[in-house]
Amino acid sequence: MEKGNEIMLRAMDSAVAGLRSHQNKMDVVGHNIANVNTFGFKAQTYTFKEAMYQTSTVSTGGGSNSGGINAAQYGYGTLMGSIGMDMTASTPSYVGGFNASIDGEGFFITKPTKTTVPNTSADIKGAGFEFTRVGQFKLDNNGYVTDANGNFVYGFRWESEKDGVITYETDLKALRVPLVDDKGVPTINDDDGEDKASQSITIEINNAGVITATVKFVTDPTAGTTDSKTVTLGRVGIATFQNPNGVTKSGGNYYTVNKTDNTGLAVGAAPGEAGTATLMGGFIEASNVDLAKEFADMITTHRGFQANSKMITVSDEMLQDLVSMKR
Repeated sequence: MEKGNEIMLRAMDSAVAGLRSHQNKMDVVGHNIANVNTFGFKAQTYTFKEAMYQTSTVSTGGGSNSGGINAAQYGYGTLMGSIGMDMTASTPSYVGGFNASIDGEGFFITKPTKTTVPNTSADIKGAGFEFTRVGQFKLDNNGYVTDANGNFVYGFRWESEKDGVITYETDLKALRVPLVDDKGVPTINDDDGEDKASQSITIEINNAGVITATVKFVTDPTAGTTDSKTVTLGRVGIATFQNPNGVTKSGGNYYTVNKTDNTGLAVGAAPGEAGTATLMGGFIEASNVDLAKEFADMITTHRGFQANSKMITVSDEMLQDLVSMKR
């Protein structure tokens, strides 16, 4: 026969496990609500799972002279099951300017450093890229396209143009405004940071991810005459994954991947190509947090926490009754 205090302690252990898991869920709910206005934020969902069991009676099949017996088990509460992400696209918010929102699945490709990465699945996942859904872009003083945090934005650079048809490079590189010669012809600049971008630049991005810049340049330094020309930087790159829920949040609206994670194959393409989603120029994706759902989860989680707290109180009262029997 089980001792009374052991029975009470088992109930208390289950309640303590319930308190801990409900507190963890409340942490997730609180994090979601805190990011209700964070651009590109993806809400997280918390699930429970049963904790370990102690088997008191083993399941036994019936014999010729005896009936079968079902298993009898004592549970020890609940644990965290999983914390998943809701990767569905949210409502785009129009802000204008040099911004873009992905109209579907995929991530913008960024990195704090400049490098050349072959456009293959293994290279994309092993290059140390930081992926984001937030397309807040700007130009730095060297003409590179960067995001709001100063990371270089990667894509497919302008390579050449013939009869109005533009050819783009196939490797992923940090996008940059090309220099123009005295005739306004774009020239491929190097990546050593020595040459500065031309002054007076107006930059735009369209739904196909093509970034163009109207560059003002000097035609006659002596006379001080100037002219302008619209040049193409390239097309912004979009990375899609076989399992987008396998990405890892790293803070600052960024996600990271590696070659051994659960994201599966990675594909880098320009918007609208190879099944990749198109862009919405001038928009930024809003948070996909559903406040009504979060408030409902907050209430049920709070009640679950209260119920487990009450279980601890009742267990304590029953232990007190056992102690009082001696008097």
